[in-house]
Amino acid sequence: MGELIKLYRGLAGMTQRTLAERLLMSESLLGAYERAERIPSTSFLVDADADAVLGANGALKSCVEMMEEEQYSPKFLNWKRTEAEAASISAYETMVIPGLLQTPAYARGLYEVRVPMYEPDEIDRHVDGRLERQVVLDRKPRPIVSYVVEEAAFRRPIGGDAALKEQLRHVLEAIRVRNHLTVQVMPNQRIVHAGLMGPFQLLSTPQGRNLGYTAGQGGDTLISRPEEVNRLIDLFGALRAQALTPWESVELIERMAAKL
Repeated sequence: MGELIKLYRGLAGMTQRTLAERLLMSESLLGAYERAERIPSTSFLVDADADAVLGANGALKSCVEMMEEEQYSPKFLNWKRTEAEAASISAYETMVIPGLLQTPAYARGLYEVRVPMYEPDEIDRHVDGRLERQVVLDRKPRPIVSYVVEEAAFRRPIGGDAALKEQLRHVLEAIRVRNHLTVQVMPNQRIVHAGLMGPFQLLSTPQGRNLGYTAGQGGDTLISRPEEVNRLIDLFGALRAQALTPWESVELIERMAAKL
């Protein structure tokens, strides 16, 4: 892929700096793509329209699926592609802020503390992939997005206190500007709790199909059997009822951010 970008850049008579300026990206990142040190993102190949700028006649866009297969596990890749067109997205998170709401610093901090440790290029690849998915929040038509997140996740200083404060403020801003996004905090002190079996994700397609997804120490699982998905839907409803209201949740997140 890097050689292909370099080839078309040469045919277009552009330097790395010229192309980077045209695509509104850093020259160092473009160089990393060409040297195969970073996997080109879908946003670079499609949204930034590198294909058109370089006159590649679809050659770069045709590589999108191949690049995605390099970034994600097969099961999560299927989930990501369905998520991109979902009518609704829901999740219960126990340990971290949901991926679609993570800042670059928080996401990087998350991958840097992974055990076993990732190599630097692997961290870059995973952070790029996670941030790239966030375009789903603002695509049209807007998906309905609902989260229930454990209070402990908002207090865990992934990336350090400064990164956490930035992350909390980012969540608050995301809620403020998107009326299709709801975030509810599950307080630490809840005695009755429907989510003790762990985190999970849900989505519904425009055609009305419901899917679930779980990830854990034993690997990831894409759930498609209606009876299993319906059980998760019922569970998510119970979690929303047990969590703080959206307004109470905003107030709590604001207080946590103010203390950092």
